[in-house]
Amino acid sequence: MHALGLAWGIPFAGLLLTIALAPLAAPRLWHDHYGKIATAWGLSFVVADALRQGAAGTGREILATALHEYLPFVLLLGALFAIAGGLRIKGTPRGTPAVNVALLAFGTLIASVIGTTGASMVLIRPLIRANRHRAKAAHVFVFFILLVANVGGGLSPLGDPPLFLGYLLGVPFFWPLIHLGAPVLVLAAILLVLFYALDMLMHRRNESPSSPLQEIEKLGLDGKLNLVLLAGVVAVVVLRAAWHPAAGIDLFGVGWNPSDIVADAALLILGTLSLAFTPATVRRANEFSWGPMIEVAILFAAIFVTLIPVMAMIGAGPDGAAAPLIARLFLGGAPNDLVFYWATGGLSAFLDNAPTYVVFFGFAGDDPALLTGGLARTLMAISAGAVFFGGMSYIGNAPNFMVKAIVESHGIKMPSFFGYVGWAALCLLPWLFVVGWLFF
Repeated sequence: MHALGLAWGIPFAGLLLTIALAPLAAPRLWHDHYGKIATAWGLSFVVADALRQGAAGTGREILATALHEYLPFVLLLGALFAIAGGLRIKGTPRGTPAVNVALLAFGTLIASVIGTTGASMVLIRPLIRANRHRAKAAHVFVFFILLVANVGGGLSPLGDPPLFLGYLLGVPFFWPLIHLGAPVLVLAAILLVLFYALDMLMHRRNESPSSPLQEIEKLGLDGKLNLVLLAGVVAVVVLRAAWHPAAGIDLFGVGWNPSDIVADAALLILGTLSLAFTPATVRRANEFSWGPMIEVAILFAAIFVTLIPVMAMIGAGPDGAAAPLIARLFLGGAPNDLVFYWATGGLSAFLDNAPTYVVFFGFAGDDPALLTGGLARTLMAISAGAVFFGGMSYIGNAPNFMVKAIVESHGIKMPSFFGYVGWAALCLLPWLFVVGWLFF
């Protein structure tokens, strides 16, 4: 594959641009046919590659990608989605600035444990209930997207899809906690302080003494079994990193490690247990639906397939088609960490941050031992760019649009696509400059 030209990257670029623009330009068409559109982009590579090297070679490449990258990725997301959907926080205090900032801080904290998607799904409805008495509350949910759906996921592979893909590529489980802890803490603290000041101002301007009081409901948690299952997910991910048996199985010419087989099966079992033993009333109260997860699974199947030739071009290094782009990321032969940070972040803001992370991981050398050792700051820059910039638009990270849809379904008007970008440009972008200046 090292002889591939830039044209082989068209399916990947076309798919990501379609994901970014189609929901805005043709929302109905996209909603009804996104699976067919994604499949068409995937097949455009598969057919061309099969003609180039034969169906057997292409089939092995796709099988290897499915077993080593896609299956672990989608099973982890699916398990977290199912388990988080079985947890319901009931009862919420009135949404004062102090209560709101506490909920955002809590969501930011747990996002690295149950994932940005899981934390968003668990906390968005309590936050809506807390603020349903307020005439203007859109800013609360904008900051919820920035913090809970994005920044908070930066401390573990469980938190955000880019970091989990890094984990699958060989980055140690606790590496993000050690190396991204300071950037996450700085950015989260700034955003929480900014939110509290803004929410206090909005509260004073719009709160009316005659606003109806929210009914008193005892705080509690339904679906507690899912806490045990969440601990099981963490244990499975750690097991995958710690257990490396020498023997594996050969599946149509593709090796499959027993640790991956056991971990994938365990994630499937944990998600199934949540579905089987969580009371149906809890999921109904959470308005749980598989729709978002199905969409993610379909789109990422196409993303992983179309990413195959892109990674091959990157793997060719200075001798490959991506050489001019790679050259811009280096200064005197060494990675320019600030450029990696902004380049990864810029694409993550308007495309999908998970494949963007993988692409720049490849640009930086595709060597986890080197990137977690001597080039740790470069991997920090790539990771921070992918995680933090995902909040710059509704399409930067999967939970963003999910949160918007849920909030609007409860009658709260959210900013338009470009309106949200404006909010992010004012409230997030300046602090991304600060993070870049401090750490890269």
